[in-house]
Amino acid sequence: MRIALINSKQDIAGAAIRHHLRTLLAAGGRWPLAEHHLLTFHEIDGRLIYQEQVDEGVDADLIIFISRHSSAQPTPALTVHVTGNYEAADLGGEPGTLAPAAPAWMHAILRNLAARAPEGYRVSYEVTHHGPTALATPSLFVEIGSTATEWADPAAGRAVAESILSAAPLETINLIGFGGTHYAVRQTGIALSSRGAFGHIVPTRQIGAINPGLLRMMQEAGSAVAAYIDKKSLSTDQIGRIERMLDDAGILLLSESEILAASGLEWATYLAVRALAEEIAPGSRIHIHDLTGEGTPVAVRIIPDLIEETVKTDKSGFLNGLDPLPAVHLSNGSTEVLSTFICFENGSSRLASDITTLCVKLLLICKNAVIDGDHLVLRKVRFDPEKARRHGVPKGPLFAMLAGGKAVEIEGRKITPDAVQTTSAKRIHIPGLERYI
Repeated sequence: MRIALINSKQDIAGAAIRHHLRTLLAAGGRWPLAEHHLLTFHEIDGRLIYQEQVDEGVDADLIIFISRHSSAQPTPALTVHVTGNYEAADLGGEPGTLAPAAPAWMHAILRNLAARAPEGYRVSYEVTHHGPTALATPSLFVEIGSTATEWADPAAGRAVAESILSAAPLETINLIGFGGTHYAVRQTGIALSSRGAFGHIVPTRQIGAINPGLLRMMQEAGSAVAAYIDKKSLSTDQIGRIERMLDDAGILLLSESEILAASGLEWATYLAVRALAEEIAPGSRIHIHDLTGEGTPVAVRIIPDLIEETVKTDKSGFLNGLDPLPAVHLSNGSTEVLSTFICFENGSSRLASDITTLCVKLLLICKNAVIDGDHLVLRKVRFDPEKARRHGVPKGPLFAMLAGGKAVEIEGRKITPDAVQTTSAKRIHIPGLERYI
């Protein structure tokens, strides 16, 4: 790939980053950007935000603008973002126009900045907010902010240079983002903890400008496969409007937890898991445990009564037991764990055995359970109000004491808990039960 690094002569921070890039390259060392790509440096006279069609003068597949960031709040900051305008073009570019994004590269550099930032510097995305917009080549800005002190800080300049030269993009989940402040706090957090890589992000203050055309432009500019909404930063009406536009455009909406969970799977595999879950139980939610990589997802059906009783008895123990397994469990409405699971086809038999073993062990530990051949027999003892009344126990506090396992005295007679209990048994047939003990 041919990568052009562009700075402005009048920009202190851009010149400093350029100096550190050249110094590090001259010193040698193994830098992924230089080892795998052809780098060229370009220095211009004017401000970068006004450099429309600058890509026509450089032979590149990616442009990295190295620049300063200015803010009314003088917070030391290292940022990345793509360019464009949702509304007016107050800082270069054209109104309602978005430049092509490079989500995977921004993701890689952002993560490097977080690892290398000098103490006291905030690292974040910025939302889309200035020019140039008339570009055909994917680009991104990498900036030092927010005052002359930081622009000239050698520690910041070196950190940015190292972050650029160390960039080696992952296979990312390209996203568009909605809501939040200028510094896209939630989107930044997601990118730093997952494969979720944002291209264009629209802040809360400009959410009203988004229409179907701009939304499609956001998606196409960064080849986004899904969208994320920072719902805490938007009103219910705003959320509903964006959700409807996404649905009409056929763009998948993911929550933060879904992005984190999807990050362990190859994207096509993740979509196949979602499709299978919808086939198994329409409207269900998926919960990915230790299923990673790629494969063909298949359904694994476990005895429904076994799952139901285990979840009722020790839900947290069961879910903790699922965590190390290559499995996906489904929930639907008030049913927190359905009895059909998902895994890859080459591991279905093993998963069925592991889940059955987990259930049997938890029930034997936590419940009054016994083995009877191929049946797990669950004995349930409960307080019987009718028996208590027949023994002359009035309804009220004495009922509670007996239900809690304490004996009571009525007119000189001692009534024990077992005298007012009813025992029932539930038999669950598990073929080859002895294998799971």
